[in-house]
Amino acid sequence: MRDQDCVRFLQAYLPRLDLNWAGYRKVRRTVCKRIGRRMRELGLSDLAAYGRLLERNSEELARLDAFCRIPISRFYRDRAVFDALGRTLLPDLAERAAMRGDREVRCWSAGCASGEEVYTLRLLWDLVPQPSDPNMRLTILGTDAEEVMLRRAAAACYPRGSFKDAPTDWPERAFARENDMLCLRLEFRRDIVFRHEDIRTQQPEGPFDLVLCRNLAFTYFAGDLQRRTLAAIAHRLRPGGLLVLGAHERLPAGAGTFVRAGAALPIWRKPAKKKGGPR
Repeated sequence: MRDQDCVRFLQAYLPRLDLNWAGYRKVRRTVCKRIGRRMRELGLSDLAAYGRLLERNSEELARLDAFCRIPISRFYRDRAVFDALGRTLLPDLAERAAMRGDREVRCWSAGCASGEEVYTLRLLWDLVPQPSDPNMRLTILGTDAEEVMLRRAAAACYPRGSFKDAPTDWPERAFARENDMLCLRLEFRRDIVFRHEDIRTQQPEGPFDLVLCRNLAFTYFAGDLQRRTLAAIAHRLRPGGLLVLGAHERLPAGAGTFVRAGAALPIWRKPAKKKGGPR
């Protein structure tokens, strides 16, 4: 399959899946390889034949949709973001929770892939000194559309390469070696739930203090779907809560009242409700 043929194919079919070609430009070869393997399984000679199959088979269209999922994850990916979360933003969320009488900071990792992001939050809370109430809990929900990714997340075992961005002492402090993998110790898996959900059609109940939706909706989804996804997240995010995007992502046009929580970082705050005001 020639690259240019696959590009034309993706440009034609991604909009039917509410996906955005611009987001796939750099990762298209991964998707094209998956499509090529599928064509060989089906004994199809070219993309035109595969396209005809898609036109009459909704199950195959759903399979194409699955081919377009790009689960890239590692611990502490985007260091500046997690430095800010560990240093100031998680403690601030804990203080806000205490002020309203809560003993829990609720987090949602949307598109959590194999769990590195979820466990990064857990380890930030447990291993980075927190000035918050020691009785304050951090609870984390990780959701993803790929069940195989969720099984890996639940197993919590990772190759050494997953830690290239993480603090150098984390593997020794929080993981046990099992063969050639590093497996998270049980005490660092508490208050974490993984759930099979596709954010396009399902979202958990809020409210959440922190939502991470990184390198997913605001990279790969088409414009209208981005705006619907943002609205769904905003509805589940507590006033004063934080939304974290990927390093190269932006909020879609018409994002409403979100304001940046850090100068050049992709972290946005939902403004707190104003007290009083005009009636």
